[in-house]
Amino acid sequence: MRAFVTGGTGFIGANLVLALNRRDIAVRVLLRTCSSEKALEALTYETVEGDVLDDPERLAQAMEGCNWVFHVAAVADYWRQKPERLYRVNVQGTRNVLQAAQLAGVRRLVFTSSLAALGIPQRRGELLDERHDFNLSPKTSPYGHSKHLAEQEVRKVVDRGLDAVIVNPSIVLGPRDVNQISGSIVTEAARGRLRFTPPGGANFVDVEDVAVGHIAAAEIGCAGQRYILGGHNLMYAEAIPIVCEVVGRTPPSFKIPSWILPSAALAVRGARALFGNAVPFDENQVRIMDALIFADAQKAVEALSIPQTPFRTTVQRTYNWYNEHGYL
Repeated sequence: MRAFVTGGTGFIGANLVLALNRRDIAVRVLLRTCSSEKALEALTYETVEGDVLDDPERLAQAMEGCNWVFHVAAVADYWRQKPERLYRVNVQGTRNVLQAAQLAGVRRLVFTSSLAALGIPQRRGELLDERHDFNLSPKTSPYGHSKHLAEQEVRKVVDRGLDAVIVNPSIVLGPRDVNQISGSIVTEAARGRLRFTPPGGANFVDVEDVAVGHIAAAEIGCAGQRYILGGHNLMYAEAIPIVCEVVGRTPPSFKIPSWILPSAALAVRGARALFGNAVPFDENQVRIMDALIFADAQKAVEALSIPQTPFRTTVQRTYNWYNEHGYL
């Protein structure tokens, strides 16, 4: 058994390689020449040079001999990237990988989408599930929009006979997040920079649970189906004190009222104009900080048997890894 992984040097991809190692499944990672392999430290894999933006025929050659393809590669730190690159990698790159998988005749492809592709709940108390569709403007959530478009590409090739499954992780935390994307909530808290609590909430999931969900999707998922890989629905006012307790910091006392978010978004825009990516979020994230982006992951729990690691355990594992690897 051999798996081909795009995005293996990233957060979810590296943890997927780890999970495949534990299952004694051989792994081939698509590696760009400029990519760091730091997230893959101490793991077993072979590499093939390439990029998801390569010609599909070249990508098909890289997939030769692989049973499964996990297309994890994406621009996830969208606030650090230009929109043109975001859409090129997340949509055109997905199209290339899908075409390559068809040419290579792989047994199954698992596409890593995002909960962001499902938009946000329309009513207070509503949970996002696999039936929801993207309902925001592209400017408000360019990452979610790009994943929504990529999912459409997956459905097209499923209709043409490719056996493909979609998984939608929520906010993922855990070790090996070398680029500090979602893990920034832990590193910023540890550095004493988490100074306010937003009014909304989100779904948080452990990266090991997400990796297990990917492999289960390859083994027993239904072609053309979506599976939300989610964990715990928490208000930020619940999650942030847990993070602060784990890292040994006092939780922020200032809770942002919803009415101030539009002005705060403008302030963030100005700060990013001055300090760039030193500001670890953008104005669009601020504008929806009062939303309750909660999810129902029951379909994946029942069909794929994904674990539900306690949130505090996940935060502790994340903090330990950052601390042990010199990030703090």
